[in-house]
This record gives sequence, C-alpha cells and structure tokens, in this order.
Amino acid sequence: MAKFFCADASRQANEDMIGSGTPYVTYVLVECPMPWAFEAFDSLAIPQNLRDLVQEVWQAKLSIRFLLVAPQQRQPSQTKLLIYQQENEAFVGGYQKFEWDVDHIEQVAEIVRAYLAGERPKTVDLTNKVQDILICTHGIHDQCCAKYGLPFYRQAVSTVSQLKLDSIRIWKASHFGGHRFAPTAITLPDGRYYGALDEAMLKAILTRTGSILNLQSVYRGWGILPTFLQVLERELMFKCGWEWFNYKIKHTIIDQSENQDWLHVELAFKTLDNSIYRYRAELTQDLCKTLCLKGSCNAIKESKFIKYRVDQLSLHSVWSVGLSA
Repeated sequence: MAKFFCADASRQANEDMIGSGTPYVTYVLVECPMPWAFEAFDSLAIPQNLRDLVQEVWQAKLSIRFLLVAPQQRQPSQTKLLIYQQENEAFVGGYQKFEWDVDHIEQVAEIVRAYLAGERPKTVDLTNKVQDILICTHGIHDQCCAKYGLPFYRQAVSTVSQLKLDSIRIWKASHFGGHRFAPTAITLPDGRYYGALDEAMLKAILTRTGSILNLQSVYRGWGILPTFLQVLERELMFKCGWEWFNYKIKHTIIDQSENQDWLHVELAFKTLDNSIYRYRAELTQDLCKTLCLKGSCNAIKESKFIKYRVDQLSLHSVWSVGLSA
C-alpha cells in the first residue's frame, strides 16, 4: 500500500485553502535547537518553567500561540524570544513585535509572564523593520512538513539571499496547523498564512509583483480575522491589488444564523490616505467546496472542512480623508 501524505490528498482534491489561517491575538516564538518532540514544548531542551506556562495558557484558553523556531545559523551564546501582539486599534494591519536576546532559555518563561502581566521588559532595539517568515518543518509532527517543508525552507533561505532582502528572516517553525497545505508559512508582522508554496510564489509575495490573482492557489487567510471572514478579505484583496497589503481593516458581524452557515458581515478598510471603505456581504457555506479529508498524515478518520462563498458583495459607504469612522 502506498504511503499516505495528507498534502498530496488535499492537492488531488483541489481543496481551496482559504479560511484555514488560525487567528491568534498573540504569537510567542522561542528559539530552540532541533530536534523537537511531537508536541514541541515537550522537547528535551524546553525547561519545566516554560512547559508549565504553556500549559497554563492552554488551560485558560487564551488566544496565544507558542511556537518553537530555529534559524539557519544559531548564535550559541543567546536565545531569541519574539512576541507578536495584535495591534490594539480600531483598524488593524497586523502585529507589533517585541524581541529579546536572553542568555539562557530558562529565562524565557519569566519574560513572557511579565509581558502577559502588562509589563514591558526592555527589548532589542531594531534599527530597521524586520519581517519574520515562519516555515513549518516539524516533520515528527507530520511527515508532509518534512517532505515539503524542509526543502522549501532551504529554497526560501536561498531566495531571500539571492534577492538581497536583508530585512527578512526565515525561520524553521514548529507545528502551526494546516499540514495538508505543506509547505506552509506565516509572515509576520502582518500575520498572513500561506500554503503549497513554491519559489515563484514566494518571490511574488516578498516583492509584491506579478498578478495578485496568483495568490488564489496559496493564500490560506489573514490570522487577524475569524476563519469564515478570510474568504471576504481575499475577495477585497483581489479587487485592490498589492496595495491591499498596506491597508488596515475592521470587521463587524451584522447578523448570522445559529449554526453559522450564513452570515451578514461588514469589512471596512483604511487606505494610506486614511480614506475608509466599507463593504458588506453575505457569507454562505459553499457545499461544492466543502470537503471531507484527513487533516494530517496520522489522522484515523476524515474531518469535514467547511468552506464559505461570498454573496451580495457591495460597497456600503466611503469616508473621505480627514473624517472619522
């Protein structure tokens, strides 16, 4: 019997990956050398105080995602800690970054606890805007992240070097969902998810060139939005082109059915000149695109992956420059 790969099954089914970007308010990225355990924070290099903190956050059901990351070349004398916090504004464009270099990984839990308590321990002063791209290479968690994630990670490092994009850091990352879309990535600070990436699509995303419609096959969604709204965000992105990546958004659920198979929503966006556009639409479960698939290579049974379509999209209002929403 041929070996099962969830990513191959998803591609063969022609699954539309939009709506699979898991939303989080906070990402906590901890540098840790590989190998990693199946559950990343059970890895031998993780101290007990950090495991305890991760467990506490999970039990409290906070919107915080802890991930392990590893760079191409590690500085043995330090451990990098990054926290990305969703912007606390009416219109949101991504996440604010806090970064620390610590002497020992045992110090990470203390800094994160202080941060979550509202303190702001002194961070690294970055003189330029650094973008972090996380690529899942957590092969022990799912074999597709080894089969597809690892080669793509190496290609991404090479591509960034060739393009001389010094403000972009590429990281190996532990599991963040969507194995069946491997190779999968998160770009920060914007917080967008991608899958089934190749060199050409990575270059297009990094340089914002070519037809934005090409993202149809690789864009999983924007992690600042609920998953069902991500299909509407993609629709507006295609309308606006690459300039969309400079805009900030705000969403409202106007009405919805009890089981969320239908929603009436509004998505407003603010342009660079502070003009505000409000679009309204109905989101309906798309029975033609909804699929039952194994969500990972180790899955015993199939899961139902609900997809939405955008109906009745219309421009509701426009606010001129200088006017408030």
